[in-house]
Amino acid sequence: MKWLMKWGWILLYVISMTSAVLFITIGDREPIEENSPEKITLTFRHFWIKEHDKPLLSIFEEIVSNYQKSHPNLKVNFEGLDQTTHRDQKLKSEMVTGTPPDMFVLFGGAEIEPYIRSNRLMDLTDFVDENGLGRQFKDLHLWTLNKHIYGLPIEGNAEPLYYNKVLFNMLGIKAPETLAELDTAILKLKENGYIPFALGNEDRWPAGIFAHYLMDRYAGSTLINKLVTGKDQSTFQNKEYLQAFKHLDKWIKEDAFSPTANDLSTENAVSLFTSGKAGMYLNGNWDINLFSGEDTEPSFQNKVGVFPFPALKEGEEASIAGGYTIGIGVSSNLIGAKREAALELMKAFYTKEVQTRIVYEGLRIPAIRIAFDPEKTGPVFAQVMHLMEESPQSFVPYDNVLSPEVKKTFLSVIEEMIDGRVKSEQALQRLQTASEQYWKLIQSSNVK
Repeated sequence: MKWLMKWGWILLYVISMTSAVLFITIGDREPIEENSPEKITLTFRHFWIKEHDKPLLSIFEEIVSNYQKSHPNLKVNFEGLDQTTHRDQKLKSEMVTGTPPDMFVLFGGAEIEPYIRSNRLMDLTDFVDENGLGRQFKDLHLWTLNKHIYGLPIEGNAEPLYYNKVLFNMLGIKAPETLAELDTAILKLKENGYIPFALGNEDRWPAGIFAHYLMDRYAGSTLINKLVTGKDQSTFQNKEYLQAFKHLDKWIKEDAFSPTANDLSTENAVSLFTSGKAGMYLNGNWDINLFSGEDTEPSFQNKVGVFPFPALKEGEEASIAGGYTIGIGVSSNLIGAKREAALELMKAFYTKEVQTRIVYEGLRIPAIRIAFDPEKTGPVFAQVMHLMEESPQSFVPYDNVLSPEVKKTFLSVIEEMIDGRVKSEQALQRLQTASEQYWKLIQSSNVK
């Protein structure tokens, strides 16, 4: 009897365990882990870390946060990095090794062509078509190669000259319409103890704005287009560009720029302008929100006037530098659920609501066609928008059309000119050498 009871309990235990196993393996219920959605992590790198980028950063942080809340299985590592470090160092290295972030802010034009040709950027053509975005964007040519789209602009930009209207009126200076009138204004400001141009060239590209405007005024847009496409054996060493660089050299010798400009940040340069120490400031519309900082008098924006960089001669149209150069790209490495998640997040970025917020909160030019009231953005932004509508011509800033290798030399020689270390002829010679080396590299690559 005892033997029967002992083995009966063992038999009952075996039957119970077998039933449990069968219940799990063939029953209606499965282990929780099997039913859980796949955990996805996306990496997103931006360069919205400057003071003027804070409103824009806040908008996109909110979008990412809301997206994560509605997608509990998704995490976005939202990382900010200095623009120069991201563009010229880290991203380039990652593109070579094939390990870029999943999503990233970048510049269209010549900068992305090597990434496209090495198949590092996701083709977004179908994404644009499927979501009806094609006709909504104002301009996609800087993001398009061979009729395929490899990134999307998040904002537009313009690079006008800002000036202190009160100061100009006090000194009897009118807004210059020609380079000769600008030369006169520079000398008048210097004579009265003011810095003509507040320039902070710590990031190296702000001084390049002066150079590309002078190059455009003396040579027009045809020459730079030939240089960036390798047509007609055009050269940087030409009389028009020499005149442009000599004009820049003249301003440098006249102390037209902030002292130690190469060591000055954008924020410090803007401070010279908003404090009334400098008469003019040349940079993109993204800096407008710095004109109303904590240390700036509330009414300062009403003192700011906006005009295009002056024409070479009286009666000529003054084109404005700008375009839709800043946008977001996606890594071609993404597949499956991760790819779908990235594209869904892109869809959340490119809405009319977000673009409207970019205008009113960030004072940025929208990349998508939307209706907004310029009067509600403040007087300076309204002037910039009016200027863009009135300007018959525009050109893409040179640091977006030059190849990365030539652009590096371009910004470097301008920096050295600002410090008085390089003369005009030497600067153009170095630019031409860099251009020749670039085209030799392209030709050897094509042969292979």
